[in-house]
Amino acid sequence: MTTLTPILTKNWDQADSFTRAGYERDGGYEALRKAFRMEPDEIVQAVKDSGLRGRGGAGFPTGMKWGFLPPTSPNPRYLVVNADESEPGTCKDIPLMMANPHVLVEGVVISSYAIKSNLAFIYVRGEVLHVIRRLHQAVAEAYEAGYLGKDILGSGYDLDVVVHSGAGAYICGEETALLDSLEGFRGQPRLKPPFPAVAGLYGGPTVINNVESISSVPSIIANGPEWFAAMGTEKSQGFGIFSLSGHVTRPGQYEAPLGITLRELLDMAGGVREGHRLKFWTPGGSSTPIFTDEHLDVPLDFESVGAAGSMLGTRALQIFDETTCVVRAVLRWSEFYAHESCGKCTPCREGTYWYKLMLKRLEAGQGSEEDLETLLDLSDNILGRAFCALGDGATSPVVSSIKLFRDEYLRHFELGACPFDPAKSTLWGGAK
Repeated sequence: MTTLTPILTKNWDQADSFTRAGYERDGGYEALRKAFRMEPDEIVQAVKDSGLRGRGGAGFPTGMKWGFLPPTSPNPRYLVVNADESEPGTCKDIPLMMANPHVLVEGVVISSYAIKSNLAFIYVRGEVLHVIRRLHQAVAEAYEAGYLGKDILGSGYDLDVVVHSGAGAYICGEETALLDSLEGFRGQPRLKPPFPAVAGLYGGPTVINNVESISSVPSIIANGPEWFAAMGTEKSQGFGIFSLSGHVTRPGQYEAPLGITLRELLDMAGGVREGHRLKFWTPGGSSTPIFTDEHLDVPLDFESVGAAGSMLGTRALQIFDETTCVVRAVLRWSEFYAHESCGKCTPCREGTYWYKLMLKRLEAGQGSEEDLETLLDLSDNILGRAFCALGDGATSPVVSSIKLFRDEYLRHFELGACPFDPAKSTLWGGAK
């Protein structure tokens, strides 16, 4: 498999790709017209039949998620798009919204129509001001063309869309913390149940989906669920954006069927930077267990990556060569999680804090092999005991790095210092 599938990314090379005119030139909003000729339940069934799974990391079937909404409720239904992309290494939704915001807007209208919602929110990370401006422009253009507002395209269906800027908290990527933030509270995870499908935003039935998930809906409606299901693997169907970053010759976004391997992606990206070799990589962002060059041929789908001991996550492939100290990399990630923990629960609040302190000491060569067992014991007390997935994600690089690179940790203790020269790694501010 060496063929890319430019669908969401097909018009990124056009100067006006972000405008309504540029989007319509490639058939934009035709799927919306087709959707209005269908019943809402038909659209839900089409998304189910397509096999589309959540592209935000969890991989839950999107159509099934829509089907969890109660048939009746005294409160309005809401669609919320999670655009709070902020995990280290994850960088697909921001360029998608920047280059092609109208595919998201069209997906929002079709999805809202399918779940019978008349108000949708796009929750965007507040630091990405350039993306927020693009989204506001796209929403305004959609209103002008009659794709949003009252009686859209004469269908009798009404929908308003609100672009909401977050205040810069990684925890708000967790869906219930995002809902609290939308309601004006401090972003912290809610106790579940009730789940958002039953009692979400303002107590109403709520569907929360990732940017890429919603953006994939127009192509499914336009081409049919069979077209989408024909790509990918049996249980991980369709296409996705794979983000290659780090020590790779041509970093960027590679849209391909699920099930492609890192070896194939690296071939298209020019391989690891010249003169170096692959040491370790993340299959789904910093919160997924790391892989090594032994995993180059693992199919990048939910089942295969899980069977190999990690998670597909957001398909954020961070590539690290032999100049990188794995202990230092894990320390940097742990510092991020300690900083971004909301502090609501003890395992995450205290566990990530001690991760940071211990790894900083170990990276400096001040420790012993016994400290590694303490780290693993600490991980056991975080995993599965935190209020949300932030704590679980923080354990992934720690546990997997000790499993795969225990000798490198020991080398730090033997030397009494880090054996790697930061000046040789571009990731740490040094020269090539």
